[in-house]
Amino acid sequence: MQPNDITFFQRFQDDILAGRKTITLRDAAESHFKVGDILRVGRYEDNDYFCTIVVQATSTVTMDTLTQRHAEQENMTLPELKQVIADIYPGENTFYVIEFKRIE
Repeated sequence: MQPNDITFFQRFQDDILAGRKTITLRDAAESHFKVGDILRVGRYEDNDYFCTIVVQATSTVTMDTLTQRHAEQENMTLPELKQVIADIYPGENTFYVIEFKRIE
């Protein structure tokens, strides 16, 4: 069995599969992804594979420069997005935006 390259919390799986979530914000530990990378995606909770994505763009953002567009790409409101990011990465301020498209 192949290992997964990136994981998402299970609560995001349906949005990813439906194409409603098209970015992810990560900390420096996951800042190495590049445009064109094809990634196996698993659930964080059990690491089970659920799809494959291709990285379409990468950029850097801070909590203060998150926009409504980022929130739309995450299928959330901007306040929800900021809260989710603060919960996942407490004390962090710089994030790496990975724009992706599901390919299978």
